[in-house]
Amino acid sequence: MRTIKLPCYGFVIELSDDGNSGSVKSRLSSSEREDEPFIVSPHDFVPQESLDEYHFYVNAIESLVLAHACAGIDIESPAYIEGIETAVEAVANRL
Repeated sequence: MRTIKLPCYGFVIELSDDGNSGSVKSRLSSSEREDEPFIVSPHDFVPQESLDEYHFYVNAIESLVLAHACAGIDIESPAYIEGIETAVEAVANRL
């Protein structure tokens, strides 16, 4: 098992030894993680009526990051991290 921790939004990706499967967690989809408390919850800044839409977009971003990691894309590169931040900002601007 390989663990990748990204310097944005508390992303933690765990890849299987063969790299074909894994899991992803981030502070975007939960209000708190055991290893890194989330000071501000998404529930604090996303209107209640938009939470389902917010979670839809966040799940898509998390899934894409995991898929890219499984495909061997360098998700730790500064350009990739910037892309994640831009995608999250776009979601925030949409809600």
